[in-house]
Amino acid sequence: MTKLRQISTGAAVLAVGSLFATTAFAQDEAVGVSGEVGFILNTFLFLICGAFVMWMAAGFSMLESGLVRSKNTASICLKNITLYSIAGIMYYLIGYNLMYVDVGSWIGSISLLYNPSGAEAALVGGSEDADVLSQVVDAGYSVMSDWFFQMVFVATAASIVSGTLAERIKFAPFMIFVVILTGILYPIQGAWTWGAGWLTEMGFSDYAGSTIVHSVGGWAALTGAIILGARKGKFGANGKVNPIPGANLPLATLGTFILWLGWFGFNGGSVLAMDSAAAVTEMSLVFANTNLAAAGGVVMAVILTGAIYKKIDLTMALNGALAGLVSITAGPDVGSPLLAIIIGAIGGIIVVVTVPLLDKLKIDDVVGAIPVHLFAGIWGTLAVGIFGGGDLVVQIIGIVAIGAFMVVTSAIVWLALKAIMGLRLNEEDEMAGLDQTELGLEAYPEFAQGSKTV
Repeated sequence: MTKLRQISTGAAVLAVGSLFATTAFAQDEAVGVSGEVGFILNTFLFLICGAFVMWMAAGFSMLESGLVRSKNTASICLKNITLYSIAGIMYYLIGYNLMYVDVGSWIGSISLLYNPSGAEAALVGGSEDADVLSQVVDAGYSVMSDWFFQMVFVATAASIVSGTLAERIKFAPFMIFVVILTGILYPIQGAWTWGAGWLTEMGFSDYAGSTIVHSVGGWAALTGAIILGARKGKFGANGKVNPIPGANLPLATLGTFILWLGWFGFNGGSVLAMDSAAAVTEMSLVFANTNLAAAGGVVMAVILTGAIYKKIDLTMALNGALAGLVSITAGPDVGSPLLAIIIGAIGGIIVVVTVPLLDKLKIDDVVGAIPVHLFAGIWGTLAVGIFGGGDLVVQIIGIVAIGAFMVVTSAIVWLALKAIMGLRLNEEDEMAGLDQTELGLEAYPEFAQGSKTV
């Protein structure tokens, strides 16, 4: 075992040495690399940053599990792992083609399945043909690495919806909505923007998806929350709001930190290249701005809740971090780190202001996803225009167009599901909790009332 490890280590050292040697010869005067080395670096960027974004699925699961009541914990975990899986399958079957393949101004290809190019398949199959290698390398990155990186983004949009509608929506209709969202709705609006459709032609700018990912999930969640209605007992007579605290705030805090970590892949990977000094320098700025915007959101939420309520609210601080992250996602490459703090801090203000606003409107958002992902997403996209990263009028057009598309299409799907199979549990099942009524189990059985487990 030791000898094999030494051989492997030696091979790794030789490979690294070869990489640097190749890089030195491939460099032009500007500090970039080309050919196979650039292909490797760009592909690695998509794979490792995609893995970071995939880890955000765990963050959403932990955040939502901590903010629901214990009787719904297993249900929310099931929804998160299932929606991630559905998102991957649907994006492979039809979503990626709709978003990126043969896109005109409005929509891409409606053909089924997405597969690597013939050249990549031949290379994986062992081809040593120089022309095959050249065709693969000329693309700049592996096509399946790009598919993977794009897929984890659509899963993020679906995760946003699950948190808002938690504790009262049935499993089956929610998953049907996820199928349509990830396979059709998200890819169509994505084709308008990242697929080089009509919004991109106008000059709309959304670096990593404040609108394209986060507000899309937020609009779907808001529409669903209005149609679904509030949890029983959330709103009383005369406009009284009855707080329903989550079961596990340490778990929600852990989820927030996981999401914060995953966001470095979300924004950092959106540089879309790692084959030059300019690209990795931009990535460094994106990482720093992402981190500082989240910090600004936390600090502002802490200060504001302390000033308004005379007590500091942990859940507001957690959502302040997420709002800061969403806010900077549209433009993490523009402006100074100080500006990133300001943008994130305004995101924190938005959360503190809009959470009670939703309560006044009797819109029940269990985890605060609408303020974080929709309202802060809108702000982040506007900030790009306000601070010189794009045309403000075009930014507004993009926000309105995507918002209108998502509200109309989401409403059609939600209302159809409501008419066909019903969206929410009956009152008795809701009071008992989704873990028992839909899963037949307890997330924390030893703490269940009347349990005899020792």
